[in-house]
Amino acid sequence: MRMDPLRGRSAELGRLLEAMRAAESGEASLTVVTGEPGIGKSALLRAAVEQASRHGILLATAAAHQTDDISPLASLAPALRAGTDPLISTDHFLELAALNGQPLWLAERLADLIGRRLDGVVALVVLDDAQWSDPLTAFVLRVVIARLSRAKVMWLLATRPSPGGVTDQLVDAVRDQIPVHSIHLAPLSTEAVLELAADRLGTPIDPALSVRLGGVQGVPFLAEQLVAGLYLSDLPDGLVEGVRRRVSGTSDRCQSLLRTAAVFGSEFQLEDVAVLMGEPIAKLSGPLDEAIRAGLLADGGSTLMFRHELLRAAVLGDVPPSAQRALHRAIADQLLAGGRGPAAAAPHILAVAAPGDAGAVKILREAAKELLATMSITAANVIQQAFELTPVDHNLRGEVGEDVVAVLLGARQFDRAKAFADDLLGGTALYRGPVTPDLRASIRLRLAPQQWATGQLDEKDLAVRFTAPQLAERLKAYRVLLGNEEPFETEDPVAVGVQLLAAAERAQREGRYREARDLYAQARTSSLDEGGSHRASSDDSASGRPASSIDEVGSHPALRIELAELFCQAQLDDLDGALGRLKELLSAGDSWLAPHLSVLRARLELAAGNLSAAAEAATTSLRWSAEIHDPLSEPVARQILALVALLRGHLSEAREQAAGDEQIRALLAMADGDLSAAAKLMETPFDFPERQDLLIHAATASKDGELARAAAVLLQEQAEATPARGFQAAAKLVAAFNDADRLGLAEAVELLREVPRPLLLARAEELYGRASLEEDRADGVAALERAHDSYTKLGATGPASRVQSVLQAAGVRRRRWAAVQARPETGWEALTPMERRVALLVAEGHTNRSAAEELVLSRQYGRHPPEGRLRQARGQFAGPAHPAGARALRVSPERMRFGCGR
Repeated sequence: MRMDPLRGRSAELGRLLEAMRAAESGEASLTVVTGEPGIGKSALLRAAVEQASRHGILLATAAAHQTDDISPLASLAPALRAGTDPLISTDHFLELAALNGQPLWLAERLADLIGRRLDGVVALVVLDDAQWSDPLTAFVLRVVIARLSRAKVMWLLATRPSPGGVTDQLVDAVRDQIPVHSIHLAPLSTEAVLELAADRLGTPIDPALSVRLGGVQGVPFLAEQLVAGLYLSDLPDGLVEGVRRRVSGTSDRCQSLLRTAAVFGSEFQLEDVAVLMGEPIAKLSGPLDEAIRAGLLADGGSTLMFRHELLRAAVLGDVPPSAQRALHRAIADQLLAGGRGPAAAAPHILAVAAPGDAGAVKILREAAKELLATMSITAANVIQQAFELTPVDHNLRGEVGEDVVAVLLGARQFDRAKAFADDLLGGTALYRGPVTPDLRASIRLRLAPQQWATGQLDEKDLAVRFTAPQLAERLKAYRVLLGNEEPFETEDPVAVGVQLLAAAERAQREGRYREARDLYAQARTSSLDEGGSHRASSDDSASGRPASSIDEVGSHPALRIELAELFCQAQLDDLDGALGRLKELLSAGDSWLAPHLSVLRARLELAAGNLSAAAEAATTSLRWSAEIHDPLSEPVARQILALVALLRGHLSEAREQAAGDEQIRALLAMADGDLSAAAKLMETPFDFPERQDLLIHAATASKDGELARAAAVLLQEQAEATPARGFQAAAKLVAAFNDADRLGLAEAVELLREVPRPLLLARAEELYGRASLEEDRADGVAALERAHDSYTKLGATGPASRVQSVLQAAGVRRRRWAAVQARPETGWEALTPMERRVALLVAEGHTNRSAAEELVLSRQYGRHPPEGRLRQARGQFAGPAHPAGARALRVSPERMRFGCGR
């Protein structure tokens, strides 16, 4: 079909074509076109699509609609299936439906499928009227666009100005991954308007029409409607009046069709309108044809739509408000009676509901619960509006308020849920009705699991008196969890589960991992029946509340408990089993816990010696944390990235990842030559990644015998608390090292051969080899070579370099050593540990003499440090871990003339 020329937008189209050429060259980008209704956004997008089609670019186009926010992925789905060669196959598209309730998994799966489809293919993905995108589409776009930053794809969105809206949030989320271009459409020039009108008429413009076209103020849509006879520029309400005249020229049935359809929305189904009008569909074919020929409606196949939202608004403007209200109410009743559900009826209910309308509030509450699984943001908005429709002094307002808290928690808006609950229960203007003890207890119990997980649960939140027995027991169970109550007997499944969780966490904190694992498993299943669903309590009726509303109040998410269980399972040397289960959960578990799933995988991959997999999982955890705004797992992810960097010898990267972490700082200080920092490793908490490795490092790297013995005691206590082979071998290793017991070291090595911890085995081989060099050189060299080869194979170039130095000092020669990271020519890592220690002492203000005394060195035996390399390290040294670094690296060469030999 021939397209009319695009008038007055050559510069804007040129920018779009430039972005397309960049996509063909491999540069993904996002372009957002903004402008007021009727300014020509859709026309510009159509021109871009036409140009892309001419160049053989894969096209995926869709337009969002006002009613999209009640259907998951409604806005983006048409683009995924557009054309004869769509982005997503039918089978894969149907598979995605099962993930609607798991937004992150859905986005990740879509990114994977689209990424495969675009392998070597250039694509243009277009979404018009993006301001109406459903929340799931908005979330998916943020994730997918960032993930496909290396694909040959141009993303093109058109939107009305909406500060802080969908497109602004999208731009903020992806601007660091891909180039973002913004195009704002201004009104057309008079010349462009005249050219546009001439294109539509196919004849030159007469002077009278030219004068009238001046009244459209550069809005191309109004110019087109003026030419079509639907806009009268000489009237204040020109478009409404023009549409009214055009409609009045149609049959009565066509007029009724148009006005009823306008209330339904910009997009509708003919069968819905027919039912509401009480007409057979067959009798509406003629009126429908009239509306299409009048230029008001367009046939999209499965649905009908107004050609432009401004045309719908003009038709709707001719429907009296009372008629609109009656039609909205009738539409809602029709949708409910037809089994379409409260969610479909909610927009029409909201259009007519007045404060105090109990029936409307009931439907909206049901709609929010229906939407929560797949459209949580919409659910939160709907329940909030239901709350606002309930009078502040009505008893129902407290109950609806509890629904608001529950829905906000389900939508993972924890801070908002907590603030709302505090206002609701605090006697503010939000609620003037009675706050019963049961209402207060139930709301506090709903908040308790997340507050506990984030360390924000307070004893005062649990101090609610005169509640129903079931709620009272649950509050008491949480006080047990806080350590403020002794465990007690109860038959309530939630109270049982919380107390089991308390016992499990206490066991884990004390290193009793076998006991903790079993307790976590019991806590996870305590409130489930044999079929896996939550049991209803016999006390529900006594509480005066519906069983469905109280059944699970206070329960901890089973998946969060299982993560703790899997961690303990891994400590029992079952790394393979724990990792296998984690991989299942990473595709089928709750995607809202994705950062925690991924960071646990990072921990276990690190324990298994898979450094690349550990770093990838930790990085993924950080990305997912940002995407779903859950920072709880970020510190552990950065600890793991720092530990991997240390093993690879990348000290600057380790410092950047976890500069404020006490254990990482101690490890960095030891790498910089300050072995006294090993004492800080003795304070490593049980939940630190690979705690036993840090204790072994503290014991064997430091020359402090007392500290080494203290580390041996801690490791022995751990082995007694959890008699797993890994812990037993670690305890034996350090004890034997302290006693210079070569036989004991050999036994530790053999124990570790049965444990899936290759880094720990390599460390044991290294210690055994060092101890054996003097007594049995051949045996010692063999052990050291095994350690060196294991470290190298695992990518642990830091310890591999250390072992290589020992082997070379022992006279071992190889034609070619395995690839070990060379020391950089510049930066902090370019210095030896002694040179770094010297620099740090200077940074602390030491003079030549005091620094030498600190290092127990003599000036007469020292030599000059590589001052040029110290200057090159300035950028790294002046980092957050060394605030005095800049000052230290500005001292004169004379200040640094003391012992720092390699």
